[in-house]
Amino acid sequence: MLRIAFFLHTLRSDWNNGNAHFLRGLVREMGSLGHTVAVYEPAFGWSYENLLMEAGGQASLDQFAATYPDIVLRLYDPVDPALEDELRRALHDVDLVIVHEWNEPALIAVLLGLRAELGFKAVFHDTHHRASSSPESIRLQRVHEFDGVLTFGDALTAIYKERFGMDACWTLHEAADTSVFFPREAPAQNELVWVGNWGDGERSAELREFLIGPAGRLRSSPESEFRATIYGVRYPQDGQEALALAGVRYGGYLPNLAAPDVYARSHMTMHVPRQQYNNALQGIPTIRVFEALASGIPLLSAPWEDTEDLFRDGDFTWVRNGAEAEAAMRRVLDDPLYAEAQVERGLDTLLQRHTCAHRAAQLTRIVDEVVS
Repeated sequence: MLRIAFFLHTLRSDWNNGNAHFLRGLVREMGSLGHTVAVYEPAFGWSYENLLMEAGGQASLDQFAATYPDIVLRLYDPVDPALEDELRRALHDVDLVIVHEWNEPALIAVLLGLRAELGFKAVFHDTHHRASSSPESIRLQRVHEFDGVLTFGDALTAIYKERFGMDACWTLHEAADTSVFFPREAPAQNELVWVGNWGDGERSAELREFLIGPAGRLRSSPESEFRATIYGVRYPQDGQEALALAGVRYGGYLPNLAAPDVYARSHMTMHVPRQQYNNALQGIPTIRVFEALASGIPLLSAPWEDTEDLFRDGDFTWVRNGAEAEAAMRRVLDDPLYAEAQVERGLDTLLQRHTCAHRAAQLTRIVDEVVS
């Protein structure tokens, strides 16, 4: 069995931190396989501190602790002069250190120095678009000194090979933690729910076309009882005004661990990718696709290209524009048999291919290759 240390910005907080969703489940499943796994994160960071300012922030942290009591979480002070010595003692017998891309360059420098001293292997893990959109920020992470790179899509793997000269690269897609995300029964409250952040303008136009516009039109007819709710953080004033004008409720921050119950009380959800994942990083879906399918909710998707054949036709409904999105929403509401068939197919694909258990088995094979 392997001894692995993950260094993450945070696993406790999911505030504007979608990486936590998959990594929680991955760490748990690696432990289930018998590996000794510890997660290191700074005691305070931007995601954690922003979460504490939310009305339900402490409850979210408590829910994480109750849901994942099996995860060994070790907090450190990044400015503590004794940090290097503490990490030297902690990492003296590990086989592999996995360093997520949101770590600070100063910490990475310490870890790379300890690797040379202690002999463990170190792998860089990238689940963002900065290698394409801001390559200099990745170079500051000294990625070329790592023993390999894990990415969440083949397009990003290709960038690391071609732009950064990394030969040892592996694609490790995100996946659903099915210990948390699974179908549930609950009284309906929303026809449409969407969980996600505004995205710094990276998909604001797409949200207006594929989500806000169609929802507003469905709600505008006199006889309509259509209800839609959007959850997320960092919504600008104009974004919130657009929701209000369309009659869409803005629910604010939603802990990811509460999302399965919200999905269960809704008739459908939607995938709206950021622009980068329709351009330089084609073929990489958001974590919400995996989680929605695992939850057994009909899923509609704005355009993106499934270049890696992650899904099958019929797992969800593709729409090419706002008019098609509106029509698809109507069909889900008017044709329960269609919606049920889609749910069954999507859930089957998810369970056959895209659980955190699948990724843990794959990561084990990769780690064996790295440390051999």
